[in-house]
Amino acid sequence: MITEKPMVLNPKNLDELEAAEKESGHRVFTILQLRYHDIILALKKSIDEGPADKIYDIDLTYITSRGSWFFTSWKGNPQKSGGIATNIGIHFYDMFQWIFGEVKLNIVHIKTHDRVAGYLEFDRARVRYFLSINADTLPKEMQESGQRIYRSINVDGKDIDFTDGFADLHTESYKRIMNGEGYGIADARPSIQIVYDIRNATPVGLKGDYHPFARLELAPHPFGW
Repeated sequence: MITEKPMVLNPKNLDELEAAEKESGHRVFTILQLRYHDIILALKKSIDEGPADKIYDIDLTYITSRGSWFFTSWKGNPQKSGGIATNIGIHFYDMFQWIFGEVKLNIVHIKTHDRVAGYLEFDRARVRYFLSINADTLPKEMQESGQRIYRSINVDGKDIDFTDGFADLHTESYKRIMNGEGYGIADARPSIQIVYDIRNATPVGLKGDYHPFARLELAPHPFGW
């Protein structure tokens, strides 16, 4: 069986899937497409070959504009989609733990219907992140040019451009699964735990080491919810 993202919303459901695997004798696979992105693979290679004791400072900014339809669909219901962190962020959290190791600290600064910002500390990285579906949070120059998506990873002051290269990642994921090389429950577990903890965290506000975009003015829910 192949599941899209997220595999489940709650870590305990992974235990149930593992039991079903054993009972049925069949595997459950999931789509972790960023693990096949050339830029991400190059980043992992450079980290793996770099100093083993180095801790990296990272800013992740991912803004993908969505209209009001988002909030009338199942994706706008956190009980069904898991909220913004799960819906648009889970692949990034998976990528970070895949490259930088186990998560040690998970702090949420801002969490609303259209964005989430926080701080994650891994074995080998300190990550500030900002995820949003609100076009008004795009950099002004992008708003003026009509661009709707902004992806940025800054590692130790160096921007990594991964705007392109997403078109065939799902196809590659399915090819690997068909060849018996796909990712399964154990691979998905760390990121499922991260987004579960984010979803259940109480935001601390603008305290400590937060992403600069977290200071942006908050927007009301389009339907007043």
